[in-house]
Amino acid sequence: MKTTFIIFKKELMDTLRDRRTLIVMIVIPLLLFPMFMTISTKIMMKQKKEAQEKTLSLALITNGNAAGLDDLLKKNEGITLKEDLTEEKIQEQIKSGALDFGLVISPEFDRMVAEKKQGAVTFYLKSSEETKITGRRVENILDQYESSLVDARFKELELDVNIGKAITLNKNDIATVQEKLGEAVGGLLPYIFVIFCFMGAMYPAIDLAAGEKERGTIETLLTSPAKRMQIVMGKFLVVFLAGIGSVVISFLGLYLSVKFATEIPDEILNLLLQVLNFQTILTVLSLLIPLSVFFASVLLSISIFAHTFKEAQSLITPLNILVIVPVFIGLFPGTKLNAVTALVPILNVSLATKEIIAGTIKTGLLLEVYLSLFLLAAMGLIFCAQWFKKEDVIFRGA
Repeated sequence: MKTTFIIFKKELMDTLRDRRTLIVMIVIPLLLFPMFMTISTKIMMKQKKEAQEKTLSLALITNGNAAGLDDLLKKNEGITLKEDLTEEKIQEQIKSGALDFGLVISPEFDRMVAEKKQGAVTFYLKSSEETKITGRRVENILDQYESSLVDARFKELELDVNIGKAITLNKNDIATVQEKLGEAVGGLLPYIFVIFCFMGAMYPAIDLAAGEKERGTIETLLTSPAKRMQIVMGKFLVVFLAGIGSVVISFLGLYLSVKFATEIPDEILNLLLQVLNFQTILTVLSLLIPLSVFFASVLLSISIFAHTFKEAQSLITPLNILVIVPVFIGLFPGTKLNAVTALVPILNVSLATKEIIAGTIKTGLLLEVYLSLFLLAAMGLIFCAQWFKKEDVIFRGA
């Protein structure tokens, strides 16, 4: 054990001297969340404010119908009304960006309304994230105009306006705010944590095996009194520590970004701080520990097989896709943690993290996730140890 610790200490010091490893393991995880939170919040708030305050250019063709609608639109200070365009011109100008929206009233509109039927209105727009907000402003005016027509219709028939409403729906959402938050952001966080876990372990794994081969120092280490198992365990512990260390630092970055956020409303900020409590963080970390063991063993095995640093990078880079895909599947609506998904590596971490943040994790499923992850970690570690004993692997291409 003492020899393993000496090798671990030596490899750790070498790793901490590598600038690339420090950037991937510490700098990026620590700065990413504050930067992401600050930039995304400011952009979203700015876009929303601009969309709400933007003066909209709206073309209107009434075809001699819908009396009062043009007055309703003109009274709105945030709308510039154009009534001299053809329907074809409206479409052209919306496509080019010269016009925001267009309303074309059907020639049969007044007759249909008079016959107590529905009058047709064509709403031209070019869909985008911005028009989801600005378009709603136009729709609100149309809703207001429709309400006035419906009120007039019921008044003419001497009927109560509510006679057409047979049901009063009292919607009672029993999902807690924490559960909604877990559903909204719970899938994104494991996506980032798993990537950091993999990336944090990748560079040390490449440098401690393929890098030493390239530098010609691995032969010196193999001639030392240390046994193969002691050498591989010392290297493995450094790679594992780098992977799990990246996750811990990313948690710190997330906490600091939430703690000192200025754009987030106080009620949401307080909830986020409650969700990011010590127990939640510790539980999520406990899921990532066996996953980090698996990542470290796989990455170190590939790096030992590679002859040069560049070859190791070429072999490991495609694995990013294999890591990203299961986490990405966990973002799909309707993908839940169950007896089957709890056995799928990486996906189970994503889904379990979402449930932990929402506070709805079931003990039985959590234990199943732990069991599958520790089994996977043990298999990876055993393979790495056996792989390192093969002379034709270590000295491949020598």
